[in-house]
Amino acid sequence: MIPAVLRQTFFLLLLALGFFQDTAYPQESREYWLKAAFIYNFAKFVEWPADVFKNESSPINLVVLGTDPFGTALDTIREKNIKGRKLVIRRISRIENLEECHLLFVCASERGQLRTILNSIKNQSILTISDMEKFAPLGGIIGLITVEDKIQFEINLEAAQRQRLKISSELLKLARNMRSGG
Repeated sequence: MIPAVLRQTFFLLLLALGFFQDTAYPQESREYWLKAAFIYNFAKFVEWPADVFKNESSPINLVVLGTDPFGTALDTIREKNIKGRKLVIRRISRIENLEECHLLFVCASERGQLRTILNSIKNQSILTISDMEKFAPLGGIIGLITVEDKIQFEINLEAAQRQRLKISSELLKLARNMRSGG
């Protein structure tokens, strides 16, 4: 049985999916509007260690690393409330510029630097997300994948545990693949 909160969250996600299918956005835009909704929902089902936040009202920081494919799609989730914290979004072009990050979306433009990026944050509690091919098997935590024109996700649970992140069992049940390597 799926808890009511999870059903409600993904019902809203399905509504968003229907909304974007009826709009005049190009296919690429719809894709990233949906991916923004996924990222927001992922954050709701992940628990960070208390010591990664300065205080009870500190924001959850989402950082987009690389050539940003989202356009204005992330504006739909900016400042949303997640577990009593506002979601703040920043964009950076180099991993060396990373500060106060809880969610890191690694853009496909960073494929050649992936190992360096993951190594540079290995001792931090950062939820890594990407839509680059084989992201989760290569050590990222959540890989967004497209299967039969539908966006799905896979989770590398071992990578999440190394980062001291707890992923809700409800979210784990919805993952297409759950990997324990990486």
